[in-house]
Amino acid sequence: MAFSISIRRSAHTAQPITVQLQTPFVPKSQDLDLNQGPDFQGAHYVYGKTLVPEVEGGPCPTVHMLWTPVPEALTLRGEEPERSWEFLTAVAESEEEAKRSYGEGLALIAAGSLHSSHAHAWAALWRGCCIDLDGPLPLRQALYGCLYYLLSALPPQGNPGFVFHGISPGGLSNGTQGECYWGHVFWDQDTWMFPNILLFYPEAARAILEYRIRTLEGALRNAQEQGYQGAKFPWESAATGREVCPEEIYGAQEIHITGDVLLAFEQYYCTTQDQKLFREDGGWKLVGAVAQYWCSRMVWSEEEQCYHIKGVMPPDEYHYRVDNSVYTNAVAQRSLNFAADVARDFLIPVPEEWVDCAKKVKVPFDAEKKYHPEYDGYSPGEPVKQADVVLLGFPLMHPMSSEVRRNDLEMYEPVTELDGPAMTWSMFAVGWLELKEAQRAQSQLNKCFSNITEPFKVWVENSDGSGAVNFLTGMGGFLQAVLFGYTGFRITKTSLRFDPVLPDDINKLKVNGVSYFGNKLKFTITKEEIRIKVTESPRDPPASPLEAVLEESGQRFPLREGRRVSFPTVAGWIQRSSPKAF
Repeated sequence: MAFSISIRRSAHTAQPITVQLQTPFVPKSQDLDLNQGPDFQGAHYVYGKTLVPEVEGGPCPTVHMLWTPVPEALTLRGEEPERSWEFLTAVAESEEEAKRSYGEGLALIAAGSLHSSHAHAWAALWRGCCIDLDGPLPLRQALYGCLYYLLSALPPQGNPGFVFHGISPGGLSNGTQGECYWGHVFWDQDTWMFPNILLFYPEAARAILEYRIRTLEGALRNAQEQGYQGAKFPWESAATGREVCPEEIYGAQEIHITGDVLLAFEQYYCTTQDQKLFREDGGWKLVGAVAQYWCSRMVWSEEEQCYHIKGVMPPDEYHYRVDNSVYTNAVAQRSLNFAADVARDFLIPVPEEWVDCAKKVKVPFDAEKKYHPEYDGYSPGEPVKQADVVLLGFPLMHPMSSEVRRNDLEMYEPVTELDGPAMTWSMFAVGWLELKEAQRAQSQLNKCFSNITEPFKVWVENSDGSGAVNFLTGMGGFLQAVLFGYTGFRITKTSLRFDPVLPDDINKLKVNGVSYFGNKLKFTITKEEIRIKVTESPRDPPASPLEAVLEESGQRFPLREGRRVSFPTVAGWIQRSSPKAF
């Protein structure tokens, strides 16, 4: 991390200008046993281990930090018109890495390129992805802000050896009373942030999945301790994958997190076909362990002749110890179906139990009212904390008619906490966009603006200003409302579907840098026309050739690098095409 202070003389005087500095930082910590080491190239150095292991008997990681000492004052001498002072901080898990990083910063300062290297790195990131629209300025600013803060939380590009520890709801921010969840990783990463990252930067998405693979042993232990088989991912995860939630009820009952993790693996598999992650790097072991967990977590109901999942907390945390949370059961079903699909792809025998449990798990549905009750015994009108049942339509894409989708939205919208977590209304917006009610969707999305603080567009968790700051979860949901809502993008087994709809005040939407099977695509969408261009198609290894297919007419458009295709704004999909098609 780097920052600089510049003093520039605005009047033609030769007097020295002195600025007094104050810093509240002291190298002490309630959580670390810190020791002072020798200075390194002008930097102070401290290191130490965590005082308490994450779990009993677990490791105590070591932290190393180097920083430029802050003087009491800075003085611009009489003959100087301007001067800048740079300050560096390097934090790493080893002394060698901290010193390497700090030394790299010093070299950039010496070359006069510290700021320019930062600007060039960001320019490269922005070239790789962009969402822009011809529409209201506040919406454009919000989109750029969300993308900026989400990109800031990603592992560095082009550094495959970098060990990534996941994304917390507040990124690297931290409140004084745990408002930012102590840096722990929740479903926020896998459900709310991941889809946006995947479509633009599959390498960063892979790093997120690798974090889950590295913590699989902890997840296996979690399931074992609760009396189940397979892997149960923790509601709050840190370094080991063991449950670190300070309140037992969430870790014990909010088990949908395990399905949320596997949904991210499914989305990655369907957009990259990265066989290596699954065959060689631990992905298949994780997939199988999750399927095993869900089977062991289900109990057979003789009365209803289906499997139940009992005693859970759904995403709506106002309710707990409920049976057959519709979201939990549906995501479990999706996990099992995906596990079976991967097994078939790898020519691995599919356990009959996986197929049976997926086919016969109860997904609550009220056939009379034609809507999905949140859980067994839910009474219409009961207050709901946040998006829950509406997630069946997206991201789960659970099969249902338009009538049922509408009923779910209308049933839960008025009873959902207005001042609740920021990501909620984005998913209602996606639902209304699916139903082609763009203005109703926009009214939902507009609720999110009360969570955005000025002047830097930093989100807070709740609209009353409480909760986590730099709330990436809300930003991720907001981005999905545009990236998957306005465009109608849906990731399926065989295609990337599109079905755009734009509100009245948006005339054009540009999405650049969409990654699909190694290709980079640019979409330009208006109310009349869709234009698609393959901007990059790597040859080593070669990316899969693609084509666009229109749903109603079946018309096909080969997609070649550098060439643009256009057609009326209708539903369709992008799919792989055999070379013969070209």
